[in-house]
Amino acid sequence: MPAPFKLAPLPWDEDALAPTISANTISFHYHKHHQTYVDTLNKLVEGSKFAGMKLEEIVQATFKSNDAKEKTLFNNAGQVWNHDFYWRSLTPAKTEPSGELNSAIAAAFGSKDALIAQLADAGKTQFGSGWAWLVMKDGKLAIEKTPNAETPMAVGTNCLLTVDVWEHAYYLDYQNARPKYLEAVLGKILNWEFASENMSKKAVRAAAE
Repeated sequence: MPAPFKLAPLPWDEDALAPTISANTISFHYHKHHQTYVDTLNKLVEGSKFAGMKLEEIVQATFKSNDAKEKTLFNNAGQVWNHDFYWRSLTPAKTEPSGELNSAIAAAFGSKDALIAQLADAGKTQFGSGWAWLVMKDGKLAIEKTPNAETPMAVGTNCLLTVDVWEHAYYLDYQNARPKYLEAVLGKILNWEFASENMSKKAVRAAAE
């Protein structure tokens, strides 16, 4: 029987984001880290009550669990979802916010530069491993940060973009200079078209509610 979850294809070639993110970093991050989360997730769901569930459903169903096995399941399912979302949050093409997204940015932050500054600050101040997010919450854009495998999607929040601030996302290119990594990614390769697509989607209702 085939494994229920597979490593999703990258939306661009492994060298497409260079020099902002090198092919070497993408290769290790995608084929080693992301692949391991997928493989571990498949082992954990096999024969469990979560077999047959969608990835989002597993993340939401295990997010608040106090069971040790379910916490491990959440960590791997969350990381698979987060990485799938992260790759699509980046693009080698030059994109800019437009239409409804551009208006929402102006309303919530005043400008795209102000948004990026707040997103960079979230990434810089996330202690240890984690993620910085642009989300749609209560009808307006907001910035959030989450530790480890956590994701705003787990509680039904509509995510628009994310940036990975685990060390494996940037260490080969930027060593310990997380701010330089954030400056480069946020200034050059964010996929604003992906953000616009996500903005039009309704928030996923958390299964735990």
